[in-house]
Amino acid sequence: MTAAAAGATPALIPAARPLIGDDERAAVDAVMRSGMIAQGPEVAAFEREFADAVVGGRECVATNSGTSGLHLGLLAAGIGPGDEVIVPSFTFAATANAVALTGATPVFADIDPGSFCLSAAAAEAAISERTRAIMPVHLYGHPADMTALSALAQARGLQILEDAAQAHLASWDGAPVGTFGSIAMFSLYPTKNMTSGEGGMTSCATPEIARTVRLLRNQGMERQYANSLVGFNNRMTDIHAAIGRVQLTKVAGWTETRRRNAATLDAGLAGVAGVVTPPVAAAATHVYHQYTIRLDGATAKARDEVVTALREEHQVGSGVYYPTPVHRLETFALDLDLPETERAAREVISLPVHPSLSESDLERVVSAVSAVVGAGA
Repeated sequence: MTAAAAGATPALIPAARPLIGDDERAAVDAVMRSGMIAQGPEVAAFEREFADAVVGGRECVATNSGTSGLHLGLLAAGIGPGDEVIVPSFTFAATANAVALTGATPVFADIDPGSFCLSAAAAEAAISERTRAIMPVHLYGHPADMTALSALAQARGLQILEDAAQAHLASWDGAPVGTFGSIAMFSLYPTKNMTSGEGGMTSCATPEIARTVRLLRNQGMERQYANSLVGFNNRMTDIHAAIGRVQLTKVAGWTETRRRNAATLDAGLAGVAGVVTPPVAAAATHVYHQYTIRLDGATAKARDEVVTALREEHQVGSGVYYPTPVHRLETFALDLDLPETERAAREVISLPVHPSLSESDLERVVSAVSAVVGAGA
C-alpha cells in the first residue's frame, strides 16, 4: 500500500531545493585529489566561463560570497565616505550593507509595484548633490527597468551599479543583466538559480575595475607579499569554483524549467480571487529565482496566516522576501514614506518554482493556494 493510499501526510514541497548531483561531487573530488584547493585554476576557468555564458564576455571576478563581490565592486567603482548610493529598501539587507561598508550612505527609494524593482521616478526624486550612483536590484529574477534607470544615470552623471544576485540569465530589452553598470554582482548561494556552494561573481565594465576587485579580494596582492593596497581575504576556493563550473553547464536548462513552472502557476492561479500573479514587463526576460504572488490588500498578519496554512494544512513551503523593508531594520531605522515598499512587504508570498518540482507538485501548490486564500486562511 502506498503512503497516499494509506492516507499518510504527503511530503513537504520545499520553497527551494539546491540541485547537487554526481557531476558536482566528481568535480570536487578531482580538486581534492589535485592538491590545489585554494584559489587556483578552477577559479580562473570559472570566471572565464561565467563571463561568456552570463554577461556577454565582460570580465568577471569570483569571490567568497555575493556580498563580498558587491562590497569590493563598489570600492573598485570609487564609492566611499561622503557618497550616497540610491538603493531600493525592498531587498535583502546585503544591498544596503555593502554600501554602508564602503563608508557611503545608502539612500532608500521606492519600487515599481509590478516588478518589485527600484522605481526610476523614485530614484530621481532621491538624487542629491552627494549622489554618486544608482543601484537597482533585479529582484526575484525580474530585471529592473534599465531603459529608464540608465537614461536617468546618464542624464545626471551617475554610475549604475547592479545587484543581480537573483538574476542569472535575466535580460532587459535583449541585453543581459550584469552588463548595464560599472559593476554587477551575482550571488552563488545554495538557493540561487545556480550555486558554487557559497560564493559570488562580480562583472566589471573595465579592466581597471576588474584589477582593483582582484587586488581587494586577495589582500591587495597580485604577486605574493607584494601588497599594493589594503585589501581583504575574499577569495573563492577551487572547491567552490569546481561546483560552480558544473552548475554553469546546467543553469540554462534549469532556467527554462523555472519559466515553464511559472507559466503553469500563472495559469492555475489566474482565477483565484485576491491573488496577483507576477507580471512580466514586455522588455524583460524573467528567470524566476522566486515566483512571488501578492495577496491584494492583505495585512502582514493575514499573509502570515496564509503561509502557515500552506505549510501546516497542505505541506507546501513558501517564503516571504522580505517582511521588513531594509530602511526599517535596526541597522538603519529610518522614518521614510515608501508606500509601494510597505505594501509589498505586507502582501508578498514566494511559492515553489524550482526545477525539481513535478507536475503533481505544481498542481498541489495551485490547489493549496486556491483552498487557503479562498477560505480566507
